[in-house]
Amino acid sequence: MDGGRRTSGAPRVGVLALQGDVREHAAVLAALGAQVVLVRSPAQLAAVDGLVLPGGESSVIDKLARSFGLRRPIVDRLSAGMPALGTCAGLILLADRILDGLPTQQSFGGLDVDVRRNAFGSQVDSFEALLDAPAMGEAPLHATFIRAPAVERVGASVEVLASVGDRVVAVEQGALLGTAFHPEVDGELRFHRRFLAHVARVTSV
Repeated sequence: MDGGRRTSGAPRVGVLALQGDVREHAAVLAALGAQVVLVRSPAQLAAVDGLVLPGGESSVIDKLARSFGLRRPIVDRLSAGMPALGTCAGLILLADRILDGLPTQQSFGGLDVDVRRNAFGSQVDSFEALLDAPAMGEAPLHATFIRAPAVERVGASVEVLASVGDRVVAVEQGALLGTAFHPEVDGELRFHRRFLAHVARVTSV
């Protein structure tokens, strides 16, 4: 993991490292050639060009982000166009509206979607599936769902990338990507590559 100077030509991206499957995302991004910063402070956030919000417990990540003084800086960076990838809990945190969040729970927002937590059931209802996602390539996506959310409303500017039946499980809006599943645990690299492509476009302007 990198905390120092930028390596020429390599995108510098952060993984919000408060709770959840941080190491898995960091390993995927490093394997794809990115400099990875584990973000636990506003200064570390300010040093990256994109941010991954990992799976975990969305209410815990929200609470810790506020405790670490990160909530407002993340909201501001997302509003200013910083690319982000949110998986599972990260999708919940990127949603403009959480349908069944805890009374004090907040999201960072950015994706014009409504998301329901634990839409597929509890831990024992976890499952794997192959998903068609033409925008991500011809091969189906291998997706692992663990206490997964689902998108129940999609705004006009949001592109649906994948669904399970009538439940939307992957979306994109501008430079923001969200999945209800965990590509980082399946060796599914297409979402991280797409995220890094957004980072490259933003940093080349």
